Amino acid sequence: MKKKTLRILACAAVVMLLITATAVPALAADVATAIEGTWNTAKTQVQAVVNNVVFPVVDMILAILFFVKLGTAYFDYRKHGQFEFAAPCILFACLVFTLTAPLYIWTIL
Repeated sequence: MKKKTLRILACAAVVMLLITATAVPALAADVATAIEGTWNTAKTQVQAVVNNVVFPVVDMILAILFFVKLGTAYFDYRKHGQFEFAAPCILFACLVFTLTAPLYIWTIL
C-alpha cells in the first residue's frame, strides 16, 4: 500500500515538474498586440466580405421572413379578427438594423 502511494506521488511530482519546465508564459500585452496586428492586417478583407456577402444574405433572409410573417398575420386576421403586430414588428426592426448596420458597425469595432 505504501509503495503504491509513494509511486503515485512520485509520478505526480514528475508531471508537475514537466509542466512547469515546459510552460511558456503569455503576457496579456503580447497577446493583445498580436490580436490587434492580425486585425489590422485582415480588416479590409473582413469588411469587404461582411459588407458584400454576409449582410446581404442576412437582409434577404429577414426580408423573406418579414413578408411571410406579414402574410400569415394577415390570414390570421381574416380568420380570427385580430392582427398580431409583435412578430412582424420585430422582423421589421431587425431588417432595418441589418440594412443600416454597415454604416456604423465598423466604427464600433
